[in-house]
Amino acid sequence: MTRSRWNLLPLAALTLGAASLTQADVSVTRGATDIPDGEASHVEDITVANDKLAFALAVESRPPWGVPRGTLVDLAAVKGGEIDLDRVAFADFIPNNWSAWPNDGKNVEVVDKSPERAVVRVSRNFGEAMVTTTYTLDADSDRVHLETVLDNQGDEPLDAIRSGFTLWPDTGYLFGVPGLGDAKETEASDALTDRMVAYDQDWAFALHAPYFDRINYEGQDMYLEHSLKAGESRRFEGWLQVVPEGDLVPVVANEIERKNLDSGEIHGRLSDGDGEAPANGLVMVEKEGAPYAWTLADDGKFSMPLPAGKYQAYATAEGFANSEPVELNVTDGSERELIFDDMRGPGTLSLDIRGADNDTPRDARLTILEGQQPPVEFLGKQTFFTELDPAGHAELKLAPGDYRLGVNAGAGFTAREKTLDVSLETGEEIDRTIEIERLVEPNDEHWYGADLHHHANVLEGTTPPDMVVRAQLATDLDLTFISDHDSTANHATFRKLSAERGVPFIPSIEISPSWGHMNPFPIEMNGELKVDPGTDDVQDILKDARRLGAEVIPMNHPYNAYGYLQNLGAGKVPGGFTTGFDLLELNAEVDNAPTLKAAHRLWDQGTRMYFTAGTDTHDAWNDLTGRIRMMGHVPGELSPSTFARALKDGHGYATQGPLLFPENHMFGDSLRLMEDAKGEWTLNATAVNGLKEARLIGQGGEVLATQSIDGTDATLTFDIPGDANGWVALEVDDADGDTAWTNPLWLERSSKTDYLGNKDGADEEDA
Repeated sequence: MTRSRWNLLPLAALTLGAASLTQADVSVTRGATDIPDGEASHVEDITVANDKLAFALAVESRPPWGVPRGTLVDLAAVKGGEIDLDRVAFADFIPNNWSAWPNDGKNVEVVDKSPERAVVRVSRNFGEAMVTTTYTLDADSDRVHLETVLDNQGDEPLDAIRSGFTLWPDTGYLFGVPGLGDAKETEASDALTDRMVAYDQDWAFALHAPYFDRINYEGQDMYLEHSLKAGESRRFEGWLQVVPEGDLVPVVANEIERKNLDSGEIHGRLSDGDGEAPANGLVMVEKEGAPYAWTLADDGKFSMPLPAGKYQAYATAEGFANSEPVELNVTDGSERELIFDDMRGPGTLSLDIRGADNDTPRDARLTILEGQQPPVEFLGKQTFFTELDPAGHAELKLAPGDYRLGVNAGAGFTAREKTLDVSLETGEEIDRTIEIERLVEPNDEHWYGADLHHHANVLEGTTPPDMVVRAQLATDLDLTFISDHDSTANHATFRKLSAERGVPFIPSIEISPSWGHMNPFPIEMNGELKVDPGTDDVQDILKDARRLGAEVIPMNHPYNAYGYLQNLGAGKVPGGFTTGFDLLELNAEVDNAPTLKAAHRLWDQGTRMYFTAGTDTHDAWNDLTGRIRMMGHVPGELSPSTFARALKDGHGYATQGPLLFPENHMFGDSLRLMEDAKGEWTLNATAVNGLKEARLIGQGGEVLATQSIDGTDATLTFDIPGDANGWVALEVDDADGDTAWTNPLWLERSSKTDYLGNKDGADEEDA
């Protein structure tokens, strides 16, 4: 397929402007979008708007994650005639999960641009299949209608693919499909309805997807698993709904209308013990024990339609205790008044985290383990971090009640998690000091840890840079690191915050073609890519990473849908095979078994490609930073470059908890042995949660020896068999099932004659 088969409408084809948003008319404009903070910046891009919403299609601008051009990248509410900020990174159709998308052309057509309706149709190929999406916006509508036809025009079937619409916000929070909780990936049999919502206090976007049978990433992806025979096609229909505040009443009302459901209404008011309406009050509605929807209380008053059925409802507000729940039985046409008139306001918990032996402030992550957790995230978090300044201090405004807090200051690695039990009353102020005993000091042995895959607030990342630094310090990492998708916008902030705390900062970027992500590091501060990850081949991308100064180029999550080795095996990598990668990533979000097997195969061949490790955290409040990390051995000055070189030389290991200290042979080094001679490998191991087992691994991933371990510290000595060739490595488990994986110790076997010859004339006895 060549680009000459495709046609783009000329700039002059669009004449209707977007200036008059105070009227209900629909407008279609070509050019850089008027949506503030929007990514559609090319003269050929298209923006569609009415008096409720605006969206932009990246006709020629580069979409994120290597998705082909011609997709929805900007979406915003219109408030009082003004377009609000763009809130999404991507909201469109993907043909098969986030796998590579082979594409070489598109057709963009404005089908209708009347004041009453705008219709834009975009066709792109997915290999031999066609993906044709029609976007329709009617005057005075708060919904973009999406219709996609996936047409298999090839000679081979598309088997067991996962297709559907997605909604990936670049800010705010997620309210996943009701009934499915916060599951990353699951079937939809327990879904209570067919939508997910991205939201904050002043906006909410809903994706309605009635076709779906499974979700991924908390419902940001709503898929149908299906197959298409050669010549077969399938139609998908969905809606993107835009609400100008964080209230789900319009979302529920749309469900009722769209499905023609019987419905009733609840209404009422809420107030505190003094009769005052609490700020940011809302009523949460649950169905079958799961959050279903909420409505905001305006000056304490609320009303909400609900489909017929049984529910529970309770009132809450920022810092307020949840009211007692009320049982609801909604029938067609029913009305129910609810009065919540004794809401209890917050107390304050002031915490100082200190070292047990030296009273030094300790950075920490604080999590509500038991007690009220805000059901809507703009009302507050369930996770908190100590301040950067003053270090070790946190002020928590909490609803009154009984709590158990988890205190993580290197928990599972250098210390054990501690807990704090506390009861708060309205208006009460409580001060507590928590002492953390540091049980192991890796730095004393020149070992340092970093989480080498972490995001801040670019694209779908939702964590501001200062919170990422706080999260990384709280889990006792020795270097800070950031790798935002195709962006270095946060580098300067990270360097400043890290320098203020005296911690080295590793600047990186996650280059994100759809066929395989990578985190080159360290790169030059604020460096910009010259390549296009969506179109350029692997060799050019790696060359550009080296131009940015990368000491190492890791292969991120090699075997997931957007991993290099997965797509290389499927023949979907532009440029194909390359030897330009330096490291293989063990990633907290994926099954690492295929990556471990790949490492063993490479080591069997004598290829010295070593491990890196990272959590791939996007939301530091809801994901645990540093839960897998890379430890590197740097005997001299610790810097981003010396750390990277240590990993490139194999002087490191990935760990979920156990800490390892080799005594006689460093990971990545070579041990010279005579043919058939045994060797010996000794190291010290520590696991603050207790050690369980250590395994010596050899060629092909074969377990050569196993040792069971009791206690938190052990000296491990393994005999290397005389018939072991090529390499050996270690895996160590702690009592919680967390593992450390080492890079290999290379075995160099030689005959006695070769050995003596290399000893410059040494005799046999000396040998």
